[in-house]
Amino acid sequence: MTHSRGNAAPHIDVIFFDFSGVLAEEGFIEGLRAIGRAQGLDPEATMRTATDLCYATGYVNGKTDEAAWWNAVRVSTGMTGTDAALRAEIMNRFTVRPEMLRAADAVRAAGLRTAILSDHTNWLEEIDAAHGVYRHFDRVFNSFREGLNKRDPGFFTHATTIMGVDPARAAFFDDNAGHIGRATALGIHARLFTGRDAFRADLAALAPQVALPEGWPG
Repeated sequence: MTHSRGNAAPHIDVIFFDFSGVLAEEGFIEGLRAIGRAQGLDPEATMRTATDLCYATGYVNGKTDEAAWWNAVRVSTGMTGTDAALRAEIMNRFTVRPEMLRAADAVRAAGLRTAILSDHTNWLEEIDAAHGVYRHFDRVFNSFREGLNKRDPGFFTHATTIMGVDPARAAFFDDNAGHIGRATALGIHARLFTGRDAFRADLAALAPQVALPEGWPG
C-alpha cells in the first residue's frame, strides 16, 4: 500500500517515532562502525554482524543480557575490549535531537497522541533517565520490554492495538526502509525519515493541524 502526498490528508490519531536515527543520532550503528575502524576490522561487516547478533541472541527482545551479546560479538567479529569500553563507544553517540522532541510536543498540542516504537535495549531507559525523553510521549514501545521487534510485523500490530488505533489512522517515522515497508504493508502511514526538511513536509501532509514551533528546528 502506498500513500501519495498529493492525496487529501488522512485522519491521524497517533504518530509513532523511531528513536535511533529519528529522535536521536544513530548511535548504535555509528558506534559499531567506529569500533570496527579503530580495531582494524571491516566497519560495515562489524556493524552488520553485531546488529544481527543483537536479534539472534535475543538481546533486542530482552531475552538475554548485554554481556551475552558482547561475548557473541567478540567471538564472531574478533572485536576486543571490555563491555564498558565498547558500550561507551555506542552510548556516547546517542545524541538526542531536541528539535524532534519539540516536534513530538507539537503533535500532542494538536490533540494527537505520540509513541516511541524502537528496537532498543535497556540502554534506552538509561538515555531517558539522563535526558527525560519519555515525558514527551504517551507510550514507549521498547523491543527490550515488549519482547517484539520491528523485523516482526507483529510489533506494529501490538503497538497499534495497545494504543487503540486503527493502522489507517496511525503514522510512523523511521530511518530504516525495511521497517517502513512492514508498517506500510499493515496500512500504517509510514514515512522514511531522511532529515528535518523531509520530516516537516511529511508531517504537514499527514497532520496539517500540527503547528511546529516558530523557527523550528532552531
